[in-house]
Amino acid sequence: MTTQERPDAPVPPGDASPPTLTGRSEPEYVGEPRPADPAPDIAALLRKAEDEVADLRDAWLRARADIENVRKQSASEIARARKFAIENFAEDLLPVRDALEATLATGAAAPEALKAGVQLTLKQLAAAFDKAKVVAVDPVGAKFDPNVHQAMTMVDADLPPNTVAQVFQKGYVLNDRVLRPAMVAVVRPKTSD
Repeated sequence: MTTQERPDAPVPPGDASPPTLTGRSEPEYVGEPRPADPAPDIAALLRKAEDEVADLRDAWLRARADIENVRKQSASEIARARKFAIENFAEDLLPVRDALEATLATGAAAPEALKAGVQLTLKQLAAAFDKAKVVAVDPVGAKFDPNVHQAMTMVDADLPPNTVAQVFQKGYVLNDRVLRPAMVAVVRPKTSD
């Protein structure tokens, strides 16, 4: 038996492939080398992913805490604004009160002096209203507007129908918001008899 017929015989240096049991020689394909151990790479990737998750969770918790702090601060500022919103207007009304108290404190004042004091007090009140943008509604001769007028009665007059003929009490508006509607008498539509 020759070396080519025996399977356990050493392969001569010139042969590229060892003989098979069938006696024919086939080329042998060698694949790419396998990595030694993939576990160290996976463990490192897992540690890296866990670190990223921890960093993202920390950032999320910080952002959530910041949002909560901003919400609390805003609520506190809104509460302070509501509580002290009238502060400037109240400061402007203090001289009016002082003038009224001084008028009442005078024992025997002449009617002209009292009238002058009241007119001065009314000017101070008007200045406070102007500063606070409180506008009086005095609609004599204007078309009746149910948004700012309150009709108390209907009257016959030589004015067009639904026109304000008389104002019983002025109304007031603050920045286009009605504080008090004007109480008015409105011209009744003419009926044809």
